[in-house]
Order: sequence, then C-alpha cells, then structure tokens
Amino acid sequence: MPRAFFSPQKPPPVVLILAASDPVAGAGAQADLLTLAALGCHPATAITALTVQDTTGVHDLHPVGAQRVAAQARAVLADMPVAAFKIGVLGSAKNARVAANIAAEHPDIPLVLDPVLASGRGDALADDALIDVLRTRLLPRAALITPNIPEARRLSGCKTNDLAQIAAQLVALGARHVLLTGEHTAEKSVCNRLYDASGLLEENAWKRLPGNFHGSGCTLAAACAAYLARGKDMRSATRAAQDFTWQSLAHAFAPGKGQRIPGRFWQPHVAA
Repeated sequence: MPRAFFSPQKPPPVVLILAASDPVAGAGAQADLLTLAALGCHPATAITALTVQDTTGVHDLHPVGAQRVAAQARAVLADMPVAAFKIGVLGSAKNARVAANIAAEHPDIPLVLDPVLASGRGDALADDALIDVLRTRLLPRAALITPNIPEARRLSGCKTNDLAQIAAQLVALGARHVLLTGEHTAEKSVCNRLYDASGLLEENAWKRLPGNFHGSGCTLAAACAAYLARGKDMRSATRAAQDFTWQSLAHAFAPGKGQRIPGRFWQPHVAA
C-alpha cells in the first residue's frame, strides 16, 4: 500500500485554485485538482469560467460573474489556511481584477500564475483587456509565472527571440520568478528556464515526448504551487514540478479523439 501523505493530526496544505472548468478534466480546474491531490495537497476552487471543450479544443467559454468568483475565493480563505494560490484561465478582465485584489489582501500567500492565453489548438482564451490586467495587476503579485514562449512574448510586449530579455521584462513588470517553458520550440529537448531579477537561475532539459497533450501547462503550474505549499524553495519546487509533469506526460493516455491527457497518478506515492 502507498504511504499516506498526511494524517488527521497533520492535514495536507490547502491550495486555492482560480481557474476555468474543463469537462474532460484534461486542463483547467479539474487538471489542477488531480495534480494537487496526486502531490499531497488539498485543492480548493473558485471557478472563473465554464468552458465547452474536449480533447480536440475549446468550443466556447462562459465567464462566471466577478462577484461570484470573489465570493467563492473569500469563502475558502475565511474558512481554511490557504498555503498557495494557483491561477489559470480567468475568463474576463473583471475576474482578473478580482484575482489581483484577493492576492493583494493576502500578500504572504505565494501565487503561481499560469497565463493561459490560448488553448493548445490556438483557441483564444484571453482578450486584450484581460491581458492588460494580467500585465499590470497580477504579474506584480506573482511569486512565479509559468508562460510558454508565445505567452511570454505577448505579456512582455517583446518581439525579440532573446529569451533572457523577455524574462527580464516580465520580472520588470513585477513577477518575482519566471519559469519560461520551451515546449513551443523545435529543439530535440524541452528546455525550461527559471529567471529572477538576477537573470537566469537554472535551466532544465527534458526529453521531448511524442504526441500532443491536453493540460501540460496546467499540470506544471499546479505542481509548482503544490511544492511551494509544501514548503520547498523556488528552485526545488520548480525542479520537482518539472519532473512530475514529465512523468505525467510519459504516462499520458488518450480517452478521446484528440490530445492525450497527462497521467497524473503515475505513481500513487509520488508526494512522499
């Protein structure tokens, strides 16, 4: 039997997710729930949008009203000791402002921002107004952001191919750490680079796996939040999260007609 992550005397750390729902549980809040549970955390949620999607792509997105998003999050925060925030698709600029306000009210809780601007197929998930709030209100609250290269370029406003310059601009906008992911390059390996105000902290290369995946970015960001909630420092948390994500992709399965879904329970006692 796998070893228990926690006991009634030592409950698991709580991570509050602000993200959109995904009916097939490949990405979004459901992906975060699975990842956090696999890593020994208790996931709480504030749903920001309802999506109509499957493993082939996003067909529609319906934002939840900002007041209801705020009420969900504040109910959790008033009841539970939240150890980390994980923010994904927000659905609207108003919801992004709510997320920024809540983060400002709890500055000691580390915030991991996955700035999802489009689905893997390219379906737009953020308009210019939402991106502006991400840039001006949420980046300054983030302990870590986890953009891929296209997202990082759009958020930073940099058109250069110089990844260090893009990351430096994101840090200048307020993000304390930037984990720039390399899945959108043509390199044989996926190289992820962690930056802070001093520049490049470290880079980790991972064997590129064949196929396309639904929810890889959500898995990585949620895993980072899980390890930060469990007390790891930023370098250790991001390194462990990358390993968990790669293993999840290596154990991915294809229940639908499109992309494969990460196998997040590839090792039942992975959090031990």
